[in-house]
This record gives sequence, structure tokens and C-alpha cells, in this order.
Amino acid sequence: MRIVVVAGARPNFMKVAPVLAELRRYPESFEPLLVHTGQHYDYQMSDVFFSELGVPAPDRYLQATTAGQVEQTADIMRKFAPALAELAPDLVLVVGDVTSTPACALVAAKMGVPVAHLEAGLRSGDRTMPEELNRIVTDALADLLLTPSPDADANLRAENVPERCIHRIGNVMIDTLLRFRPRAASSDILERLGATAGGYAVVTLHRPSNVDNAATLGGILRAFDQIQREVPIFFVVHPRTRGRLQEFGFDPLLGRMPGLHLVEPLGYLDMLRLQEQARLVLTDSGGVQEETTVLGVPCLTLRDNTERPITITEGTNVLVGSRPESIVRHALAALHGRPRRGRCPELWDGRSAERLVEVLRGGICRR
Repeated sequence: MRIVVVAGARPNFMKVAPVLAELRRYPESFEPLLVHTGQHYDYQMSDVFFSELGVPAPDRYLQATTAGQVEQTADIMRKFAPALAELAPDLVLVVGDVTSTPACALVAAKMGVPVAHLEAGLRSGDRTMPEELNRIVTDALADLLLTPSPDADANLRAENVPERCIHRIGNVMIDTLLRFRPRAASSDILERLGATAGGYAVVTLHRPSNVDNAATLGGILRAFDQIQREVPIFFVVHPRTRGRLQEFGFDPLLGRMPGLHLVEPLGYLDMLRLQEQARLVLTDSGGVQEETTVLGVPCLTLRDNTERPITITEGTNVLVGSRPESIVRHALAALHGRPRRGRCPELWDGRSAERLVEVLRGGICRR
């Protein structure tokens, strides 16, 4: 079975790494080919993940435009179609909910190639999120829906996806986390940042709803101002967020926060180590919600909803929204109260890629 695996952005790379490795264990059965759309293109957002996770060079690199979402979607589709025709796969495997995911799924479906969606069925219920639209579109097109959790199965059933097409395999990103956790322990990121294990908070922030509005972003920064008086904050700044901080003129405000340290995007091993040793993580990232759940680190999600509710019901995650008073209240409670103790969800055990391969061995169902 020739399988084109599509990756486009930083969140995808941790998920395709174990899948490619597992498929390559069976060369008599599978021929995996990696297509990198180039949605994330710089070293810290892309290349470093390939080198650290042992992902081989892509078989095709599409060099997608970095323009807006509509232009980028169209450019990916235009470039993926001839690549797909040339590679002639039996299956296209798309991952997650980035722009590349529905773009390549739609091309494959129009060209009559079966589509598998890894991390299918997740829903936030918020259609103002670009990622939610990406998830809905991709799941409507996919023939094989590979889910990480029971809520995802239920969402797909509610959308009338045939039961035979739904396969819960667990969270493949956790395969990567568990595999590389021992190696991350040797990272010197804490020494480089001057951080003390268990004595700092980590922030990641990139959602348009949080960073594209000056009033919202300013309120979040005011919350960070209060928190950094209690504990040092290491703010790992996404390129999109850094641009907004400068555009909205927040550099002087940041300069008045001695406990808030801006950090360039980190490689996978450094970021894993930084999260694992944190006292608290504040984020709007879906993947970070999952990672902190497995690591047992308290997580405050600066959103009003999440497509990963299992990180709340079973993990360490709490939704706090983006209002400054809510962020500060929950942060102080996490810092000075009893830490929330979660548990690792079922099938988040490091063997999801193995289960994926078993599903593929059973054949591809068509909807």
C-alpha cells in the first residue's frame, strides 16, 4: 500500500514521526511517502523537528505561500494536485487541523484517492476558530477516521459517520512524547534560560482570538504582569504573536515586567523539557493541553472552549478564558493551592502508531 503522509505545520511533525517509523517497519506491506506542504517553513517552526525526531527528508516539498489562509489553502491545493498525480498513492493520510489538512484532503477526494484523517472527531463547537472548520471539512471528506478519545468517536457518530469508518487508536502525539522524554531529560534548556525546575511558568500563545485583537492581547499581558510577580514566566513566542506584540506597541509594557522572559520558538526536546519541569503552563494550544495532561503539569487554557475535553475530565487542564481577572485567579490558585492531579487517558500509551498500522492492514473502507 503506497501511502502519502501529509505534514505542513509544527503540530503535525510530532504526529507523523511515529507513523512513518511504524509504517517503515513493514516494507513488504507499506510504502510511505512524506509530502511537506511548507505551511511552516523556517528552521525553528519546521526543520528542527525533522532533525530531532528522526523524520527523513520529505519526498515532496510544496513551498506553500505564507499569505493569508485563503491564499495559502488555494496554493497548497494547486501544488498538491500534480504531486498526488505523480505519486499515485493508494491512500492519503492527513493529520490534525492545520490549513494543509483540509486542503490536501479535498484534493485527494476530488482525485478519487481514499483519505485517512489522523486525530479525527475533535470538536470545540466554536466555528469562529479556523481549526474547527478545518476539522469539520476534513472529517466530512475522510474515509478512514482515526480518533484519539471517546468524545471524538461520539462526535463522529452524531455527524452520521458510518461506524465501520471510525477507529479509535489513541493519541499518536503521545507516542512521540513517551519515546523522546528520556532524551529530553538531557536538554540544557533550563540552564540556558536560568530557570529552576519547578519554579517557573511557561506561556505559549498564538490563537487569532487571543493575539489579533489589541484589547484582548493587552488584557492577557496585564494578567501576566501580575503572575510574573509571583513566579518567573518564560513566554515562548510564536512568530505570529511576536508580530502582533510589535504591531500593537506592547514592547514598553513587556519591558516593565522583569519576571517575564520572551523566548524564541524552541525545538521539540527543549520544549518538552521546559514543560515537564514547569510549575504551571498557560497556553491556547491544543497539543500543549495534551502534553501537560500526560506530564502531570497544571495547565490553564486561555480559551472559552476546547476540542480536547478529555484533558479537562481526565487531565490537568482548566479552561480559564482570556479575561485578565480569570487568568490571574486561576493562576494564583494553581501556584498556591493543591495542584490538580489528572490521569493519562486510555490508549495514550505510546502504541497508537501500532494500532494505526493494524487498522490499515484491515483495508480501507470507502464512504
